[in-house]
Amino acid sequence: MTDALKRLSDEGVAIWLDDLSRKRITSGNLAELIDQQHVVGVTTNPSIFQKAISHGDGYEQQLTDLATRKVTVDEAIRMITTADVRDAADILRPVFDATGGQDGRVSIEVDPRLAHHTHATIAEAKQLAWLVDRPNTLIKIPATKAGLPAITEVIGKGISVNVTLIFSLERYREVMDAYLAGLEKAQAAGLDISRIHSVASFFVSRVDSEIDKRLDAIGTDEAKALKGKAALANARLAYQAYEEVFSSDRWAALDKAQANKQRPLWASTGVKDPAYKDTLYVVDLVAPGTVNTMPEATLEATADHGQVTGNTVAGTYEQAKAELDAVAKLGISYDDVVQLLEDEGVEKFEASWIDLLNSTEAELKRLAPSEG
Repeated sequence: MTDALKRLSDEGVAIWLDDLSRKRITSGNLAELIDQQHVVGVTTNPSIFQKAISHGDGYEQQLTDLATRKVTVDEAIRMITTADVRDAADILRPVFDATGGQDGRVSIEVDPRLAHHTHATIAEAKQLAWLVDRPNTLIKIPATKAGLPAITEVIGKGISVNVTLIFSLERYREVMDAYLAGLEKAQAAGLDISRIHSVASFFVSRVDSEIDKRLDAIGTDEAKALKGKAALANARLAYQAYEEVFSSDRWAALDKAQANKQRPLWASTGVKDPAYKDTLYVVDLVAPGTVNTMPEATLEATADHGQVTGNTVAGTYEQAKAELDAVAKLGISYDDVVQLLEDEGVEKFEASWIDLLNSTEAELKRLAPSEG
């Protein structure tokens, strides 16, 4: 086994695990991944918690206590998920301290049903930050139109944010703008902006899934030759945008006040098409100052046979633009694809959250003590 994960870290890529469960915490598995697999952060989302709580173990005692107290199902879920995030944050605290707050982070998402409600998202983000009460937490806010002003407001209050569900280059630029505006707001309020951190979760594999489907429908040799290229091209052009924004005069002013760059985070990095190499969205997106959050299967595949050959983003921008242009020339609308993916992303997380509500409610009823 090569130490591809170490080489990835040495290239400036922070390796985060895209999964969390109570069993992973209590068994020592998370600590082991940090110690042996160079994992320096954890991301969660509604689908991850739905899977963990519905199919995992370790939750029965807390669910019994919550049922005895007759709490609402919404409150029960928040008590359970914030407990997991708090414990994971404590395990990652040494990494947080060693990296000056850059890594050692655990993300928790606002209720996905609030994705199109700015003020409710702000209120939920503040509540989650208070509930978890750990400095190494990131509150996840979706990059919907309603999410953008929420990002600015929450950053402006000194709360660190993971902006999620970014698919388009235009929206990514709006996200970076929202972050800078939040830093300026925090600075104007007298907060120490060196303590505020953010990542921007740019989704990768789903772009190929949708565009490949449309290329298959076209069916020409020209269309087939473009399969598996759009997602990498999109992500690489996102990194180009990141380099532009964080070398601007506006950033320079914040940089003087010890502000932190909002790092690009490659999300959805497990391949969906078995025809592609299982490390595609890791080894072909190596660039300094990025985060790659991987499901465990992708982490293991990279550790086992990932070929890390240095920076695979630098010098690719012209080719990336040409590949997206070629897709557009075949009649596939980029704007249509990225909007569809954002809408589907919100819907999928909402559906997972509702499944979680239903399964948790059933457990609370099952475990509720009989009256008397």
